[in-house]
Parts: sequence; C-alpha cells; structure tokens
Amino acid sequence: GQLVGYPILDLREWQRDVGAYVRALEESIILTLADYGIEAGRIPKLTGVWVGERKIAAIGVHLSRWVTSHGFALNVATDLSYFQYIVPCGLTKPVTSMSALGVRASWEEVGRRLAPHFARNFECELTAEVPALAALESEN
Repeated sequence: GQLVGYPILDLREWQRDVGAYVRALEESIILTLADYGIEAGRIPKLTGVWVGERKIAAIGVHLSRWVTSHGFALNVATDLSYFQYIVPCGLTKPVTSMSALGVRASWEEVGRRLAPHFARNFECELTAEVPALAALESEN
C-alpha cells in the first residue's frame, strides 16, 4: 500500500545540499497530494510530509560521495493497523494514508502523478527501470 521511491541521483550535478535534497523530495510529494485534493505540508524540524499532525510520507536518505540512495515511502492505501506495533521514524505522532483520507488510487497511479513533479523539482529527465520480477510476470 505504499509508494516507495529510491532515487539515485548525483547531487554534484544538482546541488551539494542534503537539506535541499530532502526538501525537494518532500515538495514532490506535497505537489502530488495536492493533485488529489490533499493539503499536505511540513512540520518544522521534522522530516517527512504531513497532513495536519499525521505523517503521510516518510523520508530516509543515504548519500555516498554525493550519490543518493534510499528515499521515501508515501502511504497510499497502507494498512495503518501495523503502525500500532512500531514507532515509525522514532516519532509517536499518528500516521495516515491517502485512502484513509478518502482518496482511492493505486500506488502505480500515484507514481505516475509524482514523476513529473519529481522531474521538475530535480531538473532531470526520468527513465523507468522494470524490476526483474515484473518483467518475468509480464512474460507469463
């Protein structure tokens, strides 16, 4: 139920600024949620995307020599009951999802909406890589 994105970017080609990278990821998600009528934003000093006091997207990044890995998880149609067993990102704040807010969309559809926002924010052209499992499934 989550849309998970692990962008691989060389920030030397964009900006050598981890904070700017995280803010641009957040902005891509905020703009995507706005496409669905969801007013989302940031909470000062906390990473992620929020709807009120509820976290709808988590962000966790890693950089090595200015190349990014890891990324974000946007709760699209996530079963939120699992969050009662964990403390996501070390925060005791509640979580939400697009479906809990009344939006019915697949993570594939949301990904297609997010892609142009991401490309614009990072001034890049996106290419799609098909995971091996998806390629095998399409052969059958």
